[in-house]
Amino acid sequence: MAGMDSRGGGAGGGGSSSGYLHHLLGPAQPPAASSSTHLPPHEESKVSPEESPGADQGDGEGDQPSSSAAGSGGPLRRPRGRPLGSKNKPRPPIIVTQDSPNALHSHVLEVAAGADVVECVTEYARRRGRGVSVLSGSGAVANVVLRQPGASPPGSLVATLRGRFEILSLTGTVLPPPAPPGAGGLTVFLSGGQGQVMGGSVVGPLMAVGTVVLMAASFSNAIS
Repeated sequence: MAGMDSRGGGAGGGGSSSGYLHHLLGPAQPPAASSSTHLPPHEESKVSPEESPGADQGDGEGDQPSSSAAGSGGPLRRPRGRPLGSKNKPRPPIIVTQDSPNALHSHVLEVAAGADVVECVTEYARRRGRGVSVLSGSGAVANVVLRQPGASPPGSLVATLRGRFEILSLTGTVLPPPAPPGAGGLTVFLSGGQGQVMGGSVVGPLMAVGTVVLMAASFSNAIS
């Protein structure tokens, strides 16, 4: 048993001695590289900006100027166009202190039944001292004396109409004194009971059968 142990021990000793010699005579193997690389302190300071984790953020922030720098030293952008509300400013009202001498004033004149329309308009112009332009009229008249246009010599053809007639159109101008008698005049177109239409310059009375309504405009400085 002792001999077996010594041989075994010798075999074991020879194996250990050959392993030790193999370790001494074999090529030197470099140590395994660690997962993390440790750099000396003076090499860490030389890391390039591209490898720095905050390089991208720093570059992005550097491209855009800060608000404080733009507010303090940067040029200010002036707004274009007119200011808001410049076109909507209220304008002062136009106040007319006195009427213009050539201003027209509108009137609605009513002539009672049985009155002469021409005489009423002439009296109105004389009392007001203003010229009267009759624009239109409505109502019925009777016993009309008209001068037909186009007669030769002028005014030679005068027609007297008996009966009731409806006014289709009544226009003309009546001037106050000292206007000459022929300075103004009225022109009327009438419709008869059977649909006939006649007209001309009024040279006589124009008697109102019912209420005759006239639309007129008056003006000053009728005689200059």
